[in-house]
Amino acid sequence: MATKICFILFVFLQCYLSPLIAAKQTYIVHMNHHQKPSIYPTHHDWYSAQLQSLYSVPSSSFSDSLLYTYTTAYHGFAASLTPDQASSLSRSPSVLGVYEDTIYSLHTTRSPEFLGLDVEEGIWAGHSTQDLNAASQDVIIGVLDTGVWPESKSFHDSDMPPVPTRWRGLCESGSDFNSSSCNKKLIGARRFSRGYQMAAGGSFMKNPKEIDSPRDYDGHGTHTASTAAGAHVTNASLLGYASGTARGMATLARVATYKVCWKSGCFGSDILAGMDRAILDGVDVLSLSLGGGNAPYYRDTIAIGAFTAVEMGIFVSCSAGNSGPSKASLANTAPWIMTVGAGTLDRNFPAYAVLGNGKRLTGVSLYSGRGMGTKPVSLVYGYKRNSSSNLCLPGSLDPAWVRGKVVLCDRGINARVEKGAVVKAAGGVGMILANTAASGEELVADSHLLPAVAVGMRVGNLVREYVKKSANPSAVLSFGGTVLNVRPSPVVAAFSSRGAQFEAAGPTGLDTDRRKTQFNIMSGTSMSCPHISGLAALLKAAHPDWSPSAIKSALMTTAYNRDNTRSPLRDAADGTLSNPWAHGSGHVDPQKAMSPGLVYDISVDDYVAFLCSLDYTIEHVQAIVKRPNVTCSRKLSDPGQLNYPSFSVLFGKSRVVRYIRELTNVGEARKLYRVAVDAPSMVGVKVRPSWLLFRSPGEKKKYTVTFVAKKGAAPPQGRTAFGAVSWNSGHDQVRSPVSFMWTQLL
Repeated sequence: MATKICFILFVFLQCYLSPLIAAKQTYIVHMNHHQKPSIYPTHHDWYSAQLQSLYSVPSSSFSDSLLYTYTTAYHGFAASLTPDQASSLSRSPSVLGVYEDTIYSLHTTRSPEFLGLDVEEGIWAGHSTQDLNAASQDVIIGVLDTGVWPESKSFHDSDMPPVPTRWRGLCESGSDFNSSSCNKKLIGARRFSRGYQMAAGGSFMKNPKEIDSPRDYDGHGTHTASTAAGAHVTNASLLGYASGTARGMATLARVATYKVCWKSGCFGSDILAGMDRAILDGVDVLSLSLGGGNAPYYRDTIAIGAFTAVEMGIFVSCSAGNSGPSKASLANTAPWIMTVGAGTLDRNFPAYAVLGNGKRLTGVSLYSGRGMGTKPVSLVYGYKRNSSSNLCLPGSLDPAWVRGKVVLCDRGINARVEKGAVVKAAGGVGMILANTAASGEELVADSHLLPAVAVGMRVGNLVREYVKKSANPSAVLSFGGTVLNVRPSPVVAAFSSRGAQFEAAGPTGLDTDRRKTQFNIMSGTSMSCPHISGLAALLKAAHPDWSPSAIKSALMTTAYNRDNTRSPLRDAADGTLSNPWAHGSGHVDPQKAMSPGLVYDISVDDYVAFLCSLDYTIEHVQAIVKRPNVTCSRKLSDPGQLNYPSFSVLFGKSRVVRYIRELTNVGEARKLYRVAVDAPSMVGVKVRPSWLLFRSPGEKKKYTVTFVAKKGAAPPQGRTAFGAVSWNSGHDQVRSPVSFMWTQLL
């Protein structure tokens, strides 16, 4: 009798039962859309026939194997197949590729004011706030995330006009979600779970916490949707912290949610189905606070889906990921996607740990319960030198050792709030959460279940040394509430943003958290992404004729690179000066982005020429752009020739790198711009012409910039440096960051 061995590895459930029975898993099949034989009425019929051909005898199971048919964002289908069936299908001449399903991970009261959205005169020059609000009511933001909690006050539709007649979306029903839950603000709610169900091996429907509906049981999706376009909600706070009026970026824009993320992650097949449907529904902005690793664009389902969206005039915003400060850890890098990193607000939640030696150490916390008082208690760390107890992993703490004490826990492995829950369960009365080298000096405030203070690596090392050397170490913790106008800010860091949270969950998301709150404070690029999505909706409302690349250019070239002390931006990882690899173009400035003066526009044909300049086959390019007649007769001489709002200069075999860019006037007539260059001493930069006169709106002008690595000049330490090329008028500054790399001595 055959034995059964099962391995669960991220996405796939692989079961080896016998040579006669092979395990199925989800594959995404990329089809040559234009090769459909005329005998099939629809592509769905054709795909079904392709699947049926894999079965040696007539079977009804092939119809169950077809999970999704993609028609817009992607050309192909997702199906449940055995490895042999997938291999057989890949040999068909009409199949461009067969790929295993991929799992992606999920990567406010203060931020609108910090970004300058609450200024009385408005952010759209020459127009009132009411003008912008009226225009934004016709803009629809599609949010792909964990769903939505429709009862949130952030989605109230008071005084909103009827839903735009062009809208083709739906409010799907479920056992816990009525189709009537949507309104004139939340105009659509769908869910896509077939990829997840396949990976879960049929256990999906047995999990009472995972209901197949558009409802959000995580809070992440409700938070991102309300951050992008939440209505004004007065008297908002997280258990007393950050009190004020909660609002999104585009308060009168419409929201449609697409639930593609579930308890174990977001599956590529479901994401693609959500993008496909959102494009057909008629969204204007797509917001995806999720991502995975890097892959070639022809293997990246998000990049392929986003290409179609941009071609149809839809702005696509994606989070950059939370894998910093590691280098080359960026996600969602396709140039037609707006990739969003994170920075801090000028708001903080200070907390303090006073050690028995009298030292008062500062950290952060959102703990809101009963305090410890003023009497120090014993402080412990590292039970029997066990690394599990250092990390406060579940089951690692001995109650007899912990009871009545403050525990020092290293950050890492398990969730920050879970560490506090472990300490509390073991009888501890407080926690100091100390960063290690992996997390550096970046602090994240959490709503802990017991008194807890998070500190950076340097302070954490002081506490570790104190515990090690003191005969009777002790500590007492206290909390400082909410502090505004923090300096310096912004800092390149995790972004603490504000949005709505459903009432049925605690702020930590732990099963043991019985607290209920309508609002939460979350950090990460997941939360910075919907800020940009909402701002893009405002720009689209003000400038409906702008392309997605023009909106992206406006946001990038007007961004600022100095904090509120007028010093260069810093990196929270180690406190050093930041650079464009960390902060990109800089921190967004909505008011300037609304009137940027000039933009770097990019057509779809330009993106095709860019793809043709990469080391891709014609089939790869056709798979991305979905055009059968693409021949790459036009290609860029170098990928860096794309008319992008930044420059990447690589000095390899040549000391000279030359790029051509084209600027489009979206400002006033008869305006003169002069160039300004910032470059390291070992690089010479020439721009021709050095001034540009735009006589009318919409006029386009080209310029050439030549970068020269000076002969005999040694490259900087690390062989990297940074600079900028700016076009300045009396009022506008259109700034493009430049990165320089030396791959060999010249």
